[in-house]
Amino acid sequence: MPLMEVLSQLQSYANPAHMAELVRVGINTHDALGIDIYTLRKLAKPLRPDHDLALGLWESGTHEARLLASMVDDPAQATEAQLEAWAADFDSWDICDQVCDNLFQHTAYAYPKAFEWSGRGEEFVKRAGFVLMACLAFYDRTAPDTKLAQFFPVIVQASDDERNYVKKAVNWALRNLGKRSLAMNAQAVAVAQEIQARGTRPARWIAADALRELTSEKVKQRLRKHDSP
Repeated sequence: MPLMEVLSQLQSYANPAHMAELVRVGINTHDALGIDIYTLRKLAKPLRPDHDLALGLWESGTHEARLLASMVDDPAQATEAQLEAWAADFDSWDICDQVCDNLFQHTAYAYPKAFEWSGRGEEFVKRAGFVLMACLAFYDRTAPDTKLAQFFPVIVQASDDERNYVKKAVNWALRNLGKRSLAMNAQAVAVAQEIQARGTRPARWIAADALRELTSEKVKQRLRKHDSP
């Protein structure tokens, strides 16, 4: 479908009444149309994969067009330059999370960018590094634990970052790593205790929230069942 036709279709779904909900959950509504994510997913289904359309949608600058771009792009055609350019444009947590989940984690650059971006200074680029870790921990079921365990030192290093969107992503990555297997759970609990000992306010929050879930009987029971022969 031509770019202008898709953009016109998006305009037809604009819902100013939904803007209040976006604001309530902390989404940047600059250039937003107020279209919910479920509608965007329905629109994306017949359009994908279309790399050129995705690039055009992103360049439009419209919030929902950029979300849609991440849903219709072809991960095999995404370039490292594209990932860098899109990450530099992140201006809201939902754009960051959706793009990482829908597209970036499926590209050949997912692991390198998780490490690289986790050390960057920009809030949403750094968040993207840890969102990628969380996504890979959850979805990449073929990766050995040893590969994913390499994220633990990076998580410890970033646990003193006071910024809310970074802190929450660090916590998310730690929790997802700790829910892969009993062995990874034990490692994640030890890492959370190490983070807790750092004593900074963000570190204490990250550790307490992660330990609450990772040491829960619900998680332990699921992992025992998952790991049993």
